[in-house]
Amino acid sequence: MAIELAPLPLPSTADASKFTEFGREVKGVNPGELSPEQLEQVQMLLYKHDALLFRNVDLSPEQQYALTKAFDLASESYGHGNNKISKEAKSILHPHLKTIPRVPQVQLIGNGLAPAHEGLPPVELKHPSHTTFHKTPHTIDPGTTRFYRWHMDAALYELEPPRVTTLYSIRVPQGPHQRCLYDDGTGDELDVPLGTTAFVSGKTMFDILPPELKSVAVRAKARYAPHPYVWMATAHAMSTGLGLETEGLELPLEKLPEWNEEGVKIYPVTWKNPVTGNLHFQVHPCGVQELLIDPLPEGASRNGALYPDGASLKDLKEVRDLLYKMQRPAIAPSLVYPHDWREKDLMLFHNRGILHSVVGQFAPDQLRMFHQCNLAASDEPIGPSAEDVAAYA
Repeated sequence: MAIELAPLPLPSTADASKFTEFGREVKGVNPGELSPEQLEQVQMLLYKHDALLFRNVDLSPEQQYALTKAFDLASESYGHGNNKISKEAKSILHPHLKTIPRVPQVQLIGNGLAPAHEGLPPVELKHPSHTTFHKTPHTIDPGTTRFYRWHMDAALYELEPPRVTTLYSIRVPQGPHQRCLYDDGTGDELDVPLGTTAFVSGKTMFDILPPELKSVAVRAKARYAPHPYVWMATAHAMSTGLGLETEGLELPLEKLPEWNEEGVKIYPVTWKNPVTGNLHFQVHPCGVQELLIDPLPEGASRNGALYPDGASLKDLKEVRDLLYKMQRPAIAPSLVYPHDWREKDLMLFHNRGILHSVVGQFAPDQLRMFHQCNLAASDEPIGPSAEDVAAYA
């Protein structure tokens, strides 16, 4: 069968001009049984479009793991380590992930009391909610919600960020749309399907920056806290889900699980797409502890430049304010793709090129079951080239 492509079903709120290359629905092939030629084509399509949707797919955990691994044959363990989250009860991720026993690279996530499933006994699933993580949760009525936390799937300590994430829907509860409120004084809000996963393009996030912030983005590196999901678990997120409030509530480093400096991750702020060569602004704002900014390259204009001599920003509020200034424009309602899940949807997304967020609240009796798979990569992300720095700095 030939692969057919169709645009993703954009909501009326989306600025279609910003989604001309982002996202495609793939038809005509079974993603669990791709031929080598089809797999190669799907890989190229993913890096070109950053998100691929397959509808009405029957996919076993073994097939999902094999498909995910095909993007990085040297990868093996789940993105946070096989069965590792279950051993870190203090991690903010701990309540939300249940490992499929025979395929530990695949996690069961969702909401409600799930029946015995793929070797797991009946288990209570917990859908992440902003009401337990944001500093000022919005609780006016059940028809409103917020973005929970904008992120990429990555341990950000010891293990490298996965190249792709695969997300497969098994049970999708039905219900009215909700209004996702930003509650940041802008009046921004977004109509979203119940339990949507929201996506934004890291390429767009970089492209829409003004020149002085593009210059910072290509010169900067983000240093993440050790065990960042334990470090942030006692802190509160901002109302947009885009980073943490600075209240001094992060767990002190001496109280974290044992860690070493070699495991601490420092990544470029912009990551280079291996197929298109585009730069993607790729930062998990909740986990960043420090920003390291290189000086302007020799010969670059210093007129209007920020941090022309470079900088090491250690003050958390300064770090977070700068990242927020650069990232907030890209989560504007017109730039968000909120996926309207159907049962047996499979979404592949370029985990090194986009950010995503859980959205929405469910009633306790609304059963939602998804399989998620991502694999700690065998390589580090590639940052901007010297030519990129010269072009933008």
